[in-house]
Amino acid sequence: MRASAPKPIDNTLTKAEAKAGWVLLFDGKSLGNFKGFKKDAVPSSWQIEDNAIALTGKGGGDILTKNQYENYELVLDWKISEGGNSGIIYNVSEDPQYSATYSTGPEMQVLDDERHPDAKMGKNNNRQAGSLYDLIPLSTPAVKPAGQWNTVKLVVNKGHVEHWLNRKKVVEYQLLSPEWEAMVKDSKFNSMPGYGRTQKGHIALQDHGDKVWYKNIKIRTL
Repeated sequence: MRASAPKPIDNTLTKAEAKAGWVLLFDGKSLGNFKGFKKDAVPSSWQIEDNAIALTGKGGGDILTKNQYENYELVLDWKISEGGNSGIIYNVSEDPQYSATYSTGPEMQVLDDERHPDAKMGKNNNRQAGSLYDLIPLSTPAVKPAGQWNTVKLVVNKGHVEHWLNRKKVVEYQLLSPEWEAMVKDSKFNSMPGYGRTQKGHIALQDHGDKVWYKNIKIRTL
């Protein structure tokens, strides 16, 4: 009988990952790679809980990576509370003219699809977990229920974007393509002139007021 492979240790890099250029953004002990949106420090509502970054309180706002990224691959695990809502927002600008992370950054939705009303809003399920929020629905079902860990891979490379959820590619698009421009024009983001225009930016974890956990956050430059 073959021995099973050892279970990966949370919030660490394997030797192969380190050699391939992966960088750990969260080691389970420190929030040093993050800060609040337009703030110097991480709001107190974000804490480390059970080896994960957890939103534990109200009103702190989104947190984001201190560094900015342009062409990259990001992986992480998320778990949402029952009825919860959050999101992974990327290519975010902190320019003073923008009031929120989503003013510039597209969002990979994090949601309890079974209980949160947003799952049935929008068009063609384009607000469900894994979707490009309010724009592109999942190509195939992939999410696990509230309380279970979901694994994300986000690829942003020369404007080409892929959302992966639990090893399934669920969204693919090209930023600033004619299809993109038409899609945004027909959405609520039409009123946000900076939306999707940032080529290099921060990666944010959204405070939507509901408890959420993130761990195993790793990134590599492409």
